[in-house]
Amino acid sequence: MPPQRSAGSESEAESPRYAGQYLLEAELGSGGMGVVHLARSTSGLRLAVKVVHADFAEDPEFRGRFRQEVAAARRVSGAFTAPVVDADPEARRPWMATLFIPGPTLAQHVKRNGSLPPARLRQLMAGLAEALRDIHRAGVVHRDLKPSNVLLAEDGPKVIDFGISRPSDSELRTETGKLIGTPPFMAPEQFRRPREVGPAADVFALGSVIVHAATGSGPFDSDSPYLVAYQVVHDEPDLTGVPEELSGLVARCLAKEPEERPTPDELMAELRSVRASYETQTFIPGQQGADEATDWAPSAGSGRSDVTHHARRRSRGLPADGVGGDEGGDGDGDGGRSDDSAERPVLSSSATGGGSSATGKRPRSLTRARARRVWVPAAVLAVLTAVAGVFVLHPSADSPADSREGKPPGSAFRPWDVTLGAHGAEATGMPWCSYTPQALYCSRPGVLAAAVDPDDGEVLWSRSEAPRDDWIPDAPTLSGGLLHVVSGDGRRLTVLDPATGRTRWSRDLAESDGPVSHVGGVVLLSGVDSTVTALDAATGEEKWRRAFPGLPSPSFRSYGDGLAYAVNPSGTDGTRVTAVDPQTGDTRWQRRLDGALGLVGARDGTLWFTSTDTDSYANAVVRYDVASRTVRRFELRFGLPGALAVVHDETVYLTADGGSLVAVDTRAGGRGQLWRLETSVSFASPPVVAGQRLYFTAADGRLLAIDTARGRLLGQTKPRLAEDSESMVSSLPPPVAAGEKVYAGAPDGSLFAVGAGEPAGW
Repeated sequence: MPPQRSAGSESEAESPRYAGQYLLEAELGSGGMGVVHLARSTSGLRLAVKVVHADFAEDPEFRGRFRQEVAAARRVSGAFTAPVVDADPEARRPWMATLFIPGPTLAQHVKRNGSLPPARLRQLMAGLAEALRDIHRAGVVHRDLKPSNVLLAEDGPKVIDFGISRPSDSELRTETGKLIGTPPFMAPEQFRRPREVGPAADVFALGSVIVHAATGSGPFDSDSPYLVAYQVVHDEPDLTGVPEELSGLVARCLAKEPEERPTPDELMAELRSVRASYETQTFIPGQQGADEATDWAPSAGSGRSDVTHHARRRSRGLPADGVGGDEGGDGDGDGGRSDDSAERPVLSSSATGGGSSATGKRPRSLTRARARRVWVPAAVLAVLTAVAGVFVLHPSADSPADSREGKPPGSAFRPWDVTLGAHGAEATGMPWCSYTPQALYCSRPGVLAAAVDPDDGEVLWSRSEAPRDDWIPDAPTLSGGLLHVVSGDGRRLTVLDPATGRTRWSRDLAESDGPVSHVGGVVLLSGVDSTVTALDAATGEEKWRRAFPGLPSPSFRSYGDGLAYAVNPSGTDGTRVTAVDPQTGDTRWQRRLDGALGLVGARDGTLWFTSTDTDSYANAVVRYDVASRTVRRFELRFGLPGALAVVHDETVYLTADGGSLVAVDTRAGGRGQLWRLETSVSFASPPVVAGQRLYFTAADGRLLAIDTARGRLLGQTKPRLAEDSESMVSSLPPPVAAGEKVYAGAPDGSLFAVGAGEPAGW
């Protein structure tokens, strides 16, 4: 058969005629990373050859990953995998040739024929356990075991596709911050601790694969990969439809903690006990009965798949005609198969964000250029609304302040939930808020500013503006007795009366380049020519204007000590830190410190920074004493991508992309890193600390509370997702903790308040 050619101008590049010396005869399957071809060697041996897509061939990081795949596949015995015959990771289009193994994938088989009967399930489980034992003995963790990566060969199941596997001695073992895999078949630690994934993750995936083979769907099932990820970490698996003799063993495989799962050897021992308990044909690969070694079809009348699969989906509030077959993946494989099953998206969150900022937000210039997009599927909202029964208030945006009459004095606080904006307007965008005892002041797309009663959520007044797709998030600031708000396009500063919302004065920001800073009743505006203009926050009158040579577009931060700090990393020259008196513009002091540093706090002559490496991973916390010029560096055990930090009582707390939360003790004689918690939140807001608790929000609208003494999760709210499937966020607003209340914004446009006393009841 001649090779299949893709249409279009790039057809020749996408479908080469040869890979090395091997003639490519036909296309077996195509995925996101490459194309698998049927090929023949000079002697006529049939091979399956994976050829990497041209775009990925230009990516050095991907080439490194492909080398790792080849190395991993070569290390594993061919008894349970597709043996590697030849490979060239350094070719213009990298390729790998494995022995062609006839037979469908498990995903294809279940989709076409329904679920496996109990005897075949035991055979499959034992075969996969033996395969994992062999893989793990070779020092390899597969990390993406799923139905489309299991071939049902004549002599037993074969595990294929080592595209994201990791040899224990791989040079990429410390590869940073990537969550790569297929959510329904990923273990909890792959979301919480992706760096520390070990062999037990493959056992968890084995349990999920067996559930899929028995029922047609996984133990965690949703149309949203993000909700599936949440279920994997927090919910119990659904084992409806799994044969009773296997359900207990499968449940152990799906334990949340890796150490609670059986090893492959323990699995095989227990499966032998199961076999002894039932008078059935033998099923261990290599010892099957003649009818079992070649026939994976369901027994007559088993009919488990469609009925069980549809019933399970209906019980979860999902359409009965949901996707059958594989639950995601890139479609690439090492063995000969046509991956034509319907597949769901692979969850692949690459974290390469920059370092910390003092306010917990990326600087505006970076926010525009490197906005992180978090897609929120619309299907999730319907599921969560049905489960959680979220109650949302929609008060009129024009509610007058005098409507507060009749509120009982001293009434007990009750959690509340409000959507800001004009009555009936679409609620999109997360509110960013600041707190005073009189009101919460918030902004979100379409709302320039709004005042909200912190006790009951009543909207006291609201000012609207045209919503913008490129809205730059910022919370209103109370300075000089007035409320300062930057418009959604970042081009105008509007100053309002905090009691009424009426404009007191405004300023065009067309000549400014950088965030507006407020320090001690002064507004600092940075220009492109290193010039800073200071305005009186109450009147808008200019106080001073001065150039700061060597500080391009200075961005200032303040921490309540009366100074404004500008921090400018300058590559190999370290970081320049400048302290300015905001009242006069005089430079109080200037230092150059080693490393790429981001300021996260200042108090009593001490500054705290995060240090980042060349890949923008936070690798240390740095404490600097201004008077003595003493620098103390506290190394992190593992780098943190996209780290955001806060200082509280000389302890620095850092959230990172991928879910890590780390506490670092910087006191004199301090122990450095105190604890590390994997939260399963792949993209988090800056942390906020109040008392002995730390709070942050997740991209799905959850508010989480952490015990700062022990590093333990105390509780979390339900997700609050946007209806619009196209909604995205570039930064997440930090929650606001005040007294016994915590306030947070969510992607559905709501602002909500909960009591700080009992997070477990949120």
